[in-house]
Amino acid sequence: MMKSILLAAALLGVCATSALGDDRYATRPPVVLSPDLAAPWIMQLGGRNVRPVVYQRPVVYQQRGLFAPRATRRVPSALTQPVSAINPGVPVIRHQIEPQYLPQMVNYETKERPGTIVIDTNNRFLYLVMDGGKARRYGVGVGKPGFEWAGVHKITRKSEWPDWTPPSEMISREAAKGHYLPARMDGGPENPLGARAMYLGSTLYRIHGTNAPWTIGSAVSSGCIRLRNEDVADLYGRVNVGTRVIVM
Repeated sequence: MMKSILLAAALLGVCATSALGDDRYATRPPVVLSPDLAAPWIMQLGGRNVRPVVYQRPVVYQQRGLFAPRATRRVPSALTQPVSAINPGVPVIRHQIEPQYLPQMVNYETKERPGTIVIDTNNRFLYLVMDGGKARRYGVGVGKPGFEWAGVHKITRKSEWPDWTPPSEMISREAAKGHYLPARMDGGPENPLGARAMYLGSTLYRIHGTNAPWTIGSAVSSGCIRLRNEDVADLYGRVNVGTRVIVM
């Protein structure tokens, strides 16, 4: 009789433990992504005072031989991953994008000279003016509310796989919200500036790629104009330092 009671108690304990385990994981706290995708951080598993974790680009080693010694290993470049057949050297990222934001030739009547870049921030399009009343149109992401701007500048510098150094104003602004940005991030696929950057005048604004291609067509940046990596690489090859850029 005593053995039966003990067995029943043990079984009850197991069931209770299982139920508690189920309750424990029934409502997991959410993983919260940064609302500003120019600031790459993730808040892990809830909590009011949890510090966001900023992910740096990992260092990956590749062996030259099956059992190559450490001295012969090398760090591969960002270009060792699958790349676009249209723009070799630009990693392909599979994602959904609305068709109107894909690059295409369109009719475009303007008084601006061929080679000029015109950015329509309201409609999220960048136009590269061509001859014959045509333009090459790209979908872009633009400044979020409070960070909109308009003006005319020239491309003063071009850079491939640029490093990212957040401005002190951005670091302070994000820190006030509890978001901690890296002081600097090396260029690469995880970098918010993406594959290419074209710097506008003496401002902090750039036309650049992105590590978040799903944001194209949205107002999410701190004022920069972002394109998909494959699109910014295409544009980069078509324009030079000195190109006139109109943002409206």
